[in-house]
Amino acid sequence: MHFGERIKELRESQGLLQRQLAAELEIDTPMFSKIERGERKAKREQVEQLAALLHADKPALFSLWLADQIMDLIKNEPQAYEAIEIVKKELKKNEH
Repeated sequence: MHFGERIKELRESQGLLQRQLAAELEIDTPMFSKIERGERKAKREQVEQLAALLHADKPALFSLWLADQIMDLIKNEPQAYEAIEIVKKELKKNEH
């Protein structure tokens, strides 16, 4: 699932309109619609706001948002899988 899909799912399950959340984020409704469709990327601070507004699990929402960011960066790269493996190893080293 992508970030935008999750936002839409949460919004609809709570009976909220796009324009309501757009107003809270201080953006217009068409921009919010593009975020839900994955045509625009939400800013980090918007993700945080959305997590609070939608009573969503913040780490899970950030994970989806970050995964979308990474995917956009590497989706057409032939060495994408190899790069991800290198990053995973580096992240594991930095956990300790």
